Amino acid sequence: MTTMIVTVFVICYIAIAMEHSLHVNKTAPALIAGVVTWVIYSYFTPDKALLNFELIEHMGDISSILFFLFGAMTIVELIDAHDGFELVTDKIQQTQKKRLIWIISFLTFFLSAILDNLTTTIVMVSLLRKLIADKKDRLLFTGMVVIAANAGGVWTPIGDVTTTMLWIGGQISSAATISHLFLPAIASVTIPALILSMQMKGTVKRSHQLEKESKYTPNKKQKRNMLVLGVLTLISVPVFKYFTHLPPFMGILLGVAVLWVYTDYLHRKSNPNDVKKVSLVGAIHRVDLSSILFFLGILLAVAALEVSHVLIDVSQWLETSIGDQRLIVLAIGFLSSVVDNVPLVAAAQGMYDIAQFPMDDQLWQFLAYCAGTGGSILIIGSAAGVAAMGMEKINFFWYVKHISLLAVTGYLAGAAIFVLERLLF
Repeated sequence: MTTMIVTVFVICYIAIAMEHSLHVNKTAPALIAGVVTWVIYSYFTPDKALLNFELIEHMGDISSILFFLFGAMTIVELIDAHDGFELVTDKIQQTQKKRLIWIISFLTFFLSAILDNLTTTIVMVSLLRKLIADKKDRLLFTGMVVIAANAGGVWTPIGDVTTTMLWIGGQISSAATISHLFLPAIASVTIPALILSMQMKGTVKRSHQLEKESKYTPNKKQKRNMLVLGVLTLISVPVFKYFTHLPPFMGILLGVAVLWVYTDYLHRKSNPNDVKKVSLVGAIHRVDLSSILFFLGILLAVAALEVSHVLIDVSQWLETSIGDQRLIVLAIGFLSSVVDNVPLVAAAQGMYDIAQFPMDDQLWQFLAYCAGTGGSILIIGSAAGVAAMGMEKINFFWYVKHISLLAVTGYLAGAAIFVLERLLF
């Protein structure tokens, strides 16, 4: 069973990587992997009631991510439809590639710590579309956005889902996470940005705004209001989660509903046909559903790897064959670039007893760093990468050729700083 599940996963993984060579959209093999791996698991599992319980349980977790992604993308599309991002892009007058890469990288880094890496990537890729016309240039900047978003997400409890898992599980605390992981995280984005900026020459060509199909033209106040409301909605999601203890998708759906009321009120006196493109319904129609289905397929396949104990077996193999905890956690970081980091962290939480490794032990802090930043090494290794891949149609091998080595360099540099920090202090 295990061999068959892993084989199907690997074949579909290769098909995803060779999307452009095969001329098959990556969503198709992702969905095949998600369904077929569960079919194999079902065939070899006699307890069908337990099987269905496990599937529904994982589908609940996956759905919460998908609804959050859908809500965030809808809000971003709504802001974009009202030209809200123009207020930001107009402030970024820099066109020199060397300087612009630093601005984008650190803006993403700090925004990801406040929001989360997935939402930040969606927002920043939308901004890059306004800032950079040339597709090749924009892809390089998008690659840095993925690295910076994942790096920025690891040093606060709300910036990355795995950090949040460890925070909720009582393995890490807010203050210690910020103090221990800020320098490693900043190193993991600074080194790639430095290398990339040294390779860049010239200026970027700004995107020209396409003529709108809608007759509605927002004024400056409406642009500002939509941008502020949209960003506040995204920022309020972790606050909503903190006070209500409900999952983030509930907060994002509430935000979508509030913005829906606001936009309907804003356009109440306008001709419905004139404002169709800038309504929330119009924003929903522009959301890239293929990216969401791709995400569904990948997460279902990873869930199958988890319930069939493949990931736990890998974790235990690392424990017996490597031994050194720091090297094991470093290896988990590399592994998180291939499979989702959520089940990897969950497996690590089960492997190590909190009684033996108390809150803020270097094991947990290093795990938070490695699992979060290691996902940048491959484009499908993180939610941020998957979102960027879908939005900009990034080729898997293009990312490996142009971005992966930068991500590895930053990942190892940050890991070295973390280890040095703990040795000195």
